[in-house]
Amino acid sequence: MRVHITYTGGTLGMIDTPHGLAPGADVQGWLDRILTDTDLADATTLTTFDHLIDSSNATPEDWRGLVDDLWAHRDAADAFVVLHGTDTMAYTSSALSFALTHFGKPVVITGAQYPLGVVGSDAAPNVTGALRAAASGKFTGVAVFFGHKLLAGNRATKTSSWAFQGFESLSVTELARTGAPWQWLQRPPHGSGWRHPAPYERHDIVVCDLAPGITATRLAAILDPAPEGVILRAYGVGNIPNEEPGLTDILHDTIHAGIPVVIASQCHQADVLLGHYEAGYALAQAGAISAGDMTLEATYTKLVFLLSQHLTPTDLAHWMTTNIAGELTPTD
Repeated sequence: MRVHITYTGGTLGMIDTPHGLAPGADVQGWLDRILTDTDLADATTLTTFDHLIDSSNATPEDWRGLVDDLWAHRDAADAFVVLHGTDTMAYTSSALSFALTHFGKPVVITGAQYPLGVVGSDAAPNVTGALRAAASGKFTGVAVFFGHKLLAGNRATKTSSWAFQGFESLSVTELARTGAPWQWLQRPPHGSGWRHPAPYERHDIVVCDLAPGITATRLAAILDPAPEGVILRAYGVGNIPNEEPGLTDILHDTIHAGIPVVIASQCHQADVLLGHYEAGYALAQAGAISAGDMTLEATYTKLVFLLSQHLTPTDLAHWMTTNIAGELTPTD
């Protein structure tokens, strides 16, 4: 089993500098040491990005570069591991899931809450766990390994900035848990796929949380100048303060200007059902798009992915509510 590792940056490979933690650790040497005398000792290769980043700086251009790197090494390896910062790991894993539906090989993303040079770091168990998951032959697709759990890549979300179990999959069961032996609980969910996707581009998308007391004036200011897309994180199953004067009109006008408005939930575990309550009915009538049970990370990256395909508004709305890569639980 040949495994290719792509190192993009992140806490795992950082060292102390006068300006705080920054990339600089000898990741190749460290990998050689932890894999010595194991079954993967001579079966791994490593690509290090020329510009290592804190994942807080990640953009769609970085997703595009990572997709290109994985395809460039596809024929030379059987499985892939990506070392990535934790802050936007769930965005990257979701983005890869849409772009790699026909990749045909496992891609596991991992990182660490502590740098590899810190005593007690979670770097070694996360990387060795990711390598074992990738080399298991149990699945294809994109997954996140973190804190002794393997999660579907577009169902994972970061839930803690400090806990070693910093990622969870709140809407679906994790794929596997470590142990002796590992417990494999399910295969990654799949969807319709997307053949020959256009590469990721950067798009101007507003992500807005509602809060009690928000006014139409404030919402209008947030949407001026007009973005290319809107993700509105509403309450519960997609409810908004529909009695707030003018607020629904702002959203109605935005939708009728051809701008996709996707309604997500502020709940970590939710299924958006527009029109289930009167407070969400006006959005359903106006043509807002439900995020279903997608995570924020999957919703955002899916909207970027679809905008990058240059679809018509009608087609974009259709695909936004279609399960492409297991990110969305289909509804009747």
